[in-house]
Amino acid sequence: MQSDLDIISEKFNAHVKSLCELSSSDCFSPYAIVVSRPATSASKDDLKFYINDSFSRFKIGNIEMKKQALICFNEVIQEDDRWLKIAMEVEGFVHVLVGFLSSKDLAVQEEVLKSLDMICGFELYKGILVSIGVVASLIRVLECGSELSKSLSTRCLMKCTAESENAWSVSAHGGVTSLLRISAGECESSGELVGLACGVLKNLVGVDEIKRFVVEDGALQIFVNLVKSRNEVSQISSMEFLQAIAVGDQLVIDSIVNEGGIRVLVHVLDPKSSFSSKSRETSIRVIMSLCSDVTNLNSLVSYGFMDHILHFVQDGDIAIQESCLKAAYWLSGISDAFKKAMGDAGFIQNRKRLVEDDQNVSLIMQSIDQEGISTNRKLLLPIIMSLSGCNSGRKKILSSRYLKNIEKLADDQVSDARKILRNLSSNRFVRLVKGIWH
Repeated sequence: MQSDLDIISEKFNAHVKSLCELSSSDCFSPYAIVVSRPATSASKDDLKFYINDSFSRFKIGNIEMKKQALICFNEVIQEDDRWLKIAMEVEGFVHVLVGFLSSKDLAVQEEVLKSLDMICGFELYKGILVSIGVVASLIRVLECGSELSKSLSTRCLMKCTAESENAWSVSAHGGVTSLLRISAGECESSGELVGLACGVLKNLVGVDEIKRFVVEDGALQIFVNLVKSRNEVSQISSMEFLQAIAVGDQLVIDSIVNEGGIRVLVHVLDPKSSFSSKSRETSIRVIMSLCSDVTNLNSLVSYGFMDHILHFVQDGDIAIQESCLKAAYWLSGISDAFKKAMGDAGFIQNRKRLVEDDQNVSLIMQSIDQEGISTNRKLLLPIIMSLSGCNSGRKKILSSRYLKNIEKLADDQVSDARKILRNLSSNRFVRLVKGIWH
């Protein structure tokens, strides 16, 4: 019996020695023989052979070989979707990729996240990833990954949670808390990462229970504070999050107001501040979505909103002028008192400044034809109607190549468009101008 054990032990030791020698040899080195990548036009069998070779390197290669195989895999799937389709057909392939998320080597983790980010862009493949538990692994990366890993992980989560899909899975694995922690730690996180975290949370709050958790946890203050950020990505993402969480919920709107949300949004419009035009346009859009209550509107005016938008109507670039004009007509349409306040502030006088520039008028007329944006028409048609009330405005409307947009709306029985055409047709210059420009 003892001799048999000795023989077995000797054989076992010999096998261990062989494995040690094999692992220290060049067999698994990054310089081992690598299958040449076939051309994209190659047959499916050739592509599958290359993918299987990569799969083998994922499973048995050392860290460097795994990393190089992932780099090569990322290159091919970026070139042609066929590579990805073939890879997803290989049994166990996607499981190995998800397993790499637990790698202690950050380079391997970052490379596999690039792969998963690509895979999550496909509806069918995204569902496969979720079904094998990718959400939990992605959330673990948020807790302990590198800055790049965290950014790539949030990109994947954003795709996985589009239209509030898989929101409960993210919540169940502590994802909401992790994302709030990233958003609150702006000093430690890049603007891109904070913006991505806000984007995922914007997807998640489409679920009422998750929205309630965010509000009751006092997290709204995090995003109100981010509106003051000097990083444009963080700032805009936080404003869009506040808009999303407040949709159709007066209690949430009131909470945002109580946290000082309206005040900081108006501050973004202060001409003395150095915020970008894009941030200011976003701020106006969010303000308009939040302020339907008379109390909030009065606060809005008291914070200087009217003065700020008047400034940019007079002295802003075309994009911000358009946003400010939308806001002005939105505000004046709420009540006669606000309309009078707009007149007292000098908005009527500024109509002349607006029509002095042909490009301003054309931009407004072009904007009403943007598909799917009915709000544009509702806000911009009154502007055009106002311009049609003066000779210089009528001339510029008639000379614009976008007059057809008004005519099309009039044919569709849009009342404001019909009124504009009546104003134009009653003008004694109409035939002369149409004869020149049409």
